[in-house]
Amino acid sequence: KHLSSLPASMYTEIQRERPDGRSILTHPDYIDGNPDLIKPKKLLNPVKASKSHQELHRELLMNHKRGLGVESKPELQRVLEHRRRDLLIKQKKEEEEAKKLQSPFEKELLKRHQRLDQLEKEQEKQEDHAPEFIKVKENLRRTSTVTGDEKAA
Repeated sequence: KHLSSLPASMYTEIQRERPDGRSILTHPDYIDGNPDLIKPKKLLNPVKASKSHQELHRELLMNHKRGLGVESKPELQRVLEHRRRDLLIKQKKEEEEAKKLQSPFEKELLKRHQRLDQLEKEQEKQEDHAPEFIKVKENLRRTSTVTGDEKAA
């Protein structure tokens, strides 16, 4: 364009429409096909460009097509539950291995310990069923032997 062909003010230039019906403001200059101008490119969104985002989006679309809804639990809760479940399984395996590795001596000690516990429980039950005066008499004997031992010392 030559300077002589320009209108007197920019306002009249803006208001004026081109003969082909396009307004000057609505279309930028690079559409004119001027090879000297650098045409702008749309910037890529780094989130959408990432592989993980694309895979997640693809999975959501597939689930939507199948009719499956998004799981009601958030991802963090699912991961924590998975870790807890793995930890419990690991603990159970360790306990099983520990039981397998017990020597016969340890097994025998465990049996004796259980028998002693059982005997103590039975004695407590018998003491609970005994009359009150027998319990008091036993307590008196214990205190008298303790005080007698203290006097001897």
